[in-house]
Amino acid sequence: MSMKRSTARRPKLRERRLEVEHINVVDRRVMRKALGGTIVGNTMEWYDVGVFGYLITTMGPVFLPEADKTVQNLFLLGTFGATFVARPLGGVFFGWLGDKIGRQRVLAMTLIIMAASTFVVGLLPGYATLGIWAAVLLVATKLIQGFSTGGEYAGATTFVSEHAPDARRGFFASFLDLGSYMGFAIGAALVTLLQVTLGEDTMQAWGWRLPFLIAGPLGLIAIYFRMKIEESPAFQASLDAQTGGAEGESADAKGPVAIFASHWRGILLAMILVAAANTVGYALTSYMPTYLTSNKGYDELHGTLLTIPILVLMSAAIPLTGKLSDRIGRRPVLWIGSLGTVVLALPAFLLIGIGAIWSTLLGLALIAFPLTFYVANLASTLPALFPTESRYGAMGIAYNFAVAIFGGTAPFIIASLIAGTNNEMMPAYYLMATSAVGAVAVYFIKETAGRPLMGSMPSVDTVEEAHELVAGQEDNELLDLNEMPFDETYHPAESDQPASDQRASDASAREGDAERREHPAG
Repeated sequence: MSMKRSTARRPKLRERRLEVEHINVVDRRVMRKALGGTIVGNTMEWYDVGVFGYLITTMGPVFLPEADKTVQNLFLLGTFGATFVARPLGGVFFGWLGDKIGRQRVLAMTLIIMAASTFVVGLLPGYATLGIWAAVLLVATKLIQGFSTGGEYAGATTFVSEHAPDARRGFFASFLDLGSYMGFAIGAALVTLLQVTLGEDTMQAWGWRLPFLIAGPLGLIAIYFRMKIEESPAFQASLDAQTGGAEGESADAKGPVAIFASHWRGILLAMILVAAANTVGYALTSYMPTYLTSNKGYDELHGTLLTIPILVLMSAAIPLTGKLSDRIGRRPVLWIGSLGTVVLALPAFLLIGIGAIWSTLLGLALIAFPLTFYVANLASTLPALFPTESRYGAMGIAYNFAVAIFGGTAPFIIASLIAGTNNEMMPAYYLMATSAVGAVAVYFIKETAGRPLMGSMPSVDTVEEAHELVAGQEDNELLDLNEMPFDETYHPAESDQPASDQRASDASAREGDAERREHPAG
């Protein structure tokens, strides 16, 4: 009987009308805390990526001293890739959990495991102590770390996108990747400093442990900031709708099979974009130091040092490309990233092949330029492909399977292609191929810049914007009322107030807000 009543009271789609109380006005203090709390986790994750990637040639003799240099490098690159084998499992588990109990608690959990795993790497014994079991322990530790990072980026992008105002989602979400590449640069700079001050012999003896051990106190600071963030308003609204405002868990959290069945098209498109962008990203960050050292004759110091200024400049430019996507759209900016890689990859590696420092820096810059347009916009583009109740889970599947298959394995694949063909231009061809496929995927995604997230009500910066949105909703091409989750208790058909009176009421409310600002009480 109650079900019949509920069906009868549901508003017809054509009768829906947006009102001010339906719109989320972003609390800037909460937004800043959410952004800061998520950035520290991404910075922590990529700090470890930077440290491990830049210590590959140093750690090889520690864990496999009896193997030749090529085998040592391939083992460490394979260990790095093993981290990504566990990521899909972590993405599925933490994605489901994040849709069930909330984004904030799961993100705190993933950061604790991630920081602890990085710290433990610095404590591992070498081959001289445990023989081959030292290498086994290294792989096992990296697998645990990969499991935790499977929930990190998917959760962070979901969390920030749900906190951000619709008109500036690209700008705010891009700070996640600014934190990522700055974390990588910090890790690389620390390794470089230790190489200069300690020397290669000391680095192999014990100095390689220091960057991992420093992750302990850094992780504690990051965890403190992450524990301070509040749940995203979109998820909280979805949870409140199910529980009537009482504290509880989401009953709508779907398993991975159900999520894929419902959102397979968005997941496949997201996977292609992630694969294309992260192939370029990991080639630049994790593989390039090894490439410069092993293939281009640079010593370990210069192999590490040359990429740092490029990463710093790239990090500074990422928010600019994020802001650009809010103005011209996500798709045009992603096309610059994908087609730019196709055009610039070959000249980039030809310049690096010259062997001079100036040409190497210019070649690295040509790789970083399109990458800046790629990564800055994935964080705002991908979460918008999925509804609130399945967003974390779908992101966990799409992002982590793509990174596991293409992104994290890129250094290993590229090194194997060079070894198998004896052609040092293979990295360029590989990047061109993956980005060509990525450009096709951009064509098929829906433009989401400035629009509410799927399954969410609009989100704005100020109350004034909320009133303007309500007043102009009939002519606003960015609003689709039929896709918005109007609450069951909202029944426009029961109101006798015509639209013209409603607009007059909105104008009166705006005048009242202005009056209160000019003459605050007390």
